[in-house]
Amino acid sequence: MRRFRNSFFYIGTIGGFSVLIYWILILGAKLEIGRDIAVKLTGKGQWQDFLDTLTHNLQHPLALLLAQIVTIVLVARLFGWICTKIGQPTVIGEMIAGIVLGPSLVGMYFPEFSQALFPEQSLGNLQFLSQIGLILFMFIVGMELDLKVLKNKAHDAVVISHASIIIPFALGIGLAYFVYDSFAPANVKFTSFALFVGIAMSITAFPVLARIVQERGIHKTRLGTIVITCAAADDITAWCLLAAVIAIVKAGSFVSSLYVIGLAIVYVLLMIKVVRPFLKRIGDLYSTKASLTKPIVAIFFLVLIISSYATEVIGIHALFGAFMAGAIMPENAKFRHIFVEKVEDVALVLLLPLFFVFTGLRTEIGLLNEWSLWKMTGIIILVAVVGKFVGSAIAAKFVGQSWKDSLTIGALMNTRGLMELVVLNIGYDLGVLSPEIFAMLVIMALTTTFMTGPALDVINWFFRSSPAEEEELSGLKDAGKYKILFSFGEPESGRSLFRLANSLTRKLEGNAAITAMHLAPKNELHPHDDEEYEKEYFTPITDESEHLNQKVTTLFKVSGGSIDDEITNVAHKGNYDLLLIELGQSIFEGTLLGKILGFTTRIVNPETILNTVTGKENMFDQSPLDDDTRLILSKSQIPVGILIDKGFNRSDNVFVPIFSPKDAHLITYAQKLIHNSGAQVVILDAAGEIKNNPGIKEAIRAIEQFAPNHISLLNQQTIDKNFLAQQDLMIISIESWKKLLDTKSIWLSDIPSTLVMADKV
Repeated sequence: MRRFRNSFFYIGTIGGFSVLIYWILILGAKLEIGRDIAVKLTGKGQWQDFLDTLTHNLQHPLALLLAQIVTIVLVARLFGWICTKIGQPTVIGEMIAGIVLGPSLVGMYFPEFSQALFPEQSLGNLQFLSQIGLILFMFIVGMELDLKVLKNKAHDAVVISHASIIIPFALGIGLAYFVYDSFAPANVKFTSFALFVGIAMSITAFPVLARIVQERGIHKTRLGTIVITCAAADDITAWCLLAAVIAIVKAGSFVSSLYVIGLAIVYVLLMIKVVRPFLKRIGDLYSTKASLTKPIVAIFFLVLIISSYATEVIGIHALFGAFMAGAIMPENAKFRHIFVEKVEDVALVLLLPLFFVFTGLRTEIGLLNEWSLWKMTGIIILVAVVGKFVGSAIAAKFVGQSWKDSLTIGALMNTRGLMELVVLNIGYDLGVLSPEIFAMLVIMALTTTFMTGPALDVINWFFRSSPAEEEELSGLKDAGKYKILFSFGEPESGRSLFRLANSLTRKLEGNAAITAMHLAPKNELHPHDDEEYEKEYFTPITDESEHLNQKVTTLFKVSGGSIDDEITNVAHKGNYDLLLIELGQSIFEGTLLGKILGFTTRIVNPETILNTVTGKENMFDQSPLDDDTRLILSKSQIPVGILIDKGFNRSDNVFVPIFSPKDAHLITYAQKLIHNSGAQVVILDAAGEIKNNPGIKEAIRAIEQFAPNHISLLNQQTIDKNFLAQQDLMIISIESWKKLLDTKSIWLSDIPSTLVMADKV
């Protein structure tokens, strides 16, 4: 009755007020009498009028900007993904994406498309939006600096850092002397040109360097600490130098620049002595997500904007103000992490790629159309590498580092990345750099950043360990042990995987080794708070280890590439016998889209598309597994167990259905559970295969001899719901699991926690 009443009210309200609206419009039309209201007639027809309106809407500045953003983000993510697959930082791909979308490629071969998507009049909007992204990015860079590290390691870091600045700076000024006549704009003084070339040679990309150090797992080592400290000191020094250079260029004369530098010093003192203590007080009071309310967030954003505005007005560029605002933020790591989370996704994913493309639109590699110009580009790259790489390495060796560590520091300090593009764009905007030298320096930035990874690999290969050391590092010393690696995402799922691993090895004691691994995507973790992140994720594992009295080795890694590659590489290098993972969730599961398409992959990523093109898989294959799990299975050379966790606690009662002779390997895991945790195992001959298979019958008989009361055989095809409710774990092969899902078995709603096994042996 209530439902009928609600429907009647809805229909009455909508219908009644619709009639009222129509009646008012009729009356209002009579008011038009006597007014000169002309009806716009084009004579083209209604369809053509609609198309003209649509074309006009597509060319509207806002629609054009949105189309540019969509294109830029998609292309940047694609090239970023490609670079991660070849072991390069994502920023390299984003830099290349900018050049590809600019006149160097798309503009050259598809000029009509380029002009339609990036018309000259629209570039102003793109530039201002990209500058907002840069301001937010520099704010993050400032916050990622750990000033405590600078205090603890100041001596060696300052020596290496300043040597890595002054040597390439001097070489850059020397280079400027030889190229000034050919490449400097006509109205630019030599001093301005030389100072900018010097800065371009001496910059280091602290964010990219920190990510590489993190990804390679050396951030907690002595070398990692030194190189991060060097980069931080380099960053601060270089930005102060850049501020001074901008002041000199903008002021026009040295004396005028002294006034600008004086104002800049006053600004810095105010930020450190007045604003910083005020922000520290706020940070101490509001250091949790719950307490960090919108008014408090507004205060910090106002500090960022006012700081950027002040430095822009003074004459040392808004980006220095953003960097300074980030550097004086409260040192509380938890607070910084919370605040960075609020800013980073929008800044790095949405706005920063706009800067790369805007840089790419300015970079005309086609201007380098003569051999002499490419020869000069090569000389610039050589000077940059000698100055930064060699200069840093020599300084590091001088303060007592080994040759391997010195060369590693040199290779890392030679990383220029995005920071170089920021400097070059400032020089281009000030008119100090010509289009030709700008293009050459952009290529230098790409080359020196790209070479960092390969250079580190060559150094590691050259100074590789002896065979005896490699054997120890590879884990061969654990030969004879049954080794399990489990990789988890969330802490609670890690606890369940650990309980399962313990059930398989409990009584093996010294003959078993369990390793817990957590991979943190690099874009979700900042170098200064990785210890807190690691502790948060591994505390449930270590607590469970004490409770079960089971030793566990923890392995925390920052993943710079694909998760599936990282997991399988660790599993193979460590010579593990079994890999345990959790089943990922599909973003389509339970949605209308999922029902229409009928697949449950996490998302259609580029690797899936590539495999589809090469015929390795069908993109719309109705797989019961998420995309990452499927890739792990395709790459793994050891058995993989996929846990579908329904609150797994123990393995007292275990159910093992056998559907085909290929499921024989499941008996091995049943035997391990019986031996190590005293499990009661029920083997189900679901398809009547066991009675005709001597191998499986013999395996079951062998278990019965040693543990006669722990294993039983069922021949029935239907399983009672109450029986399933009594089980703690079901072990099933991946082939049989697929069949259960395909046939929509009635078991699925009642099954306990399930271990889906994919045997590779």
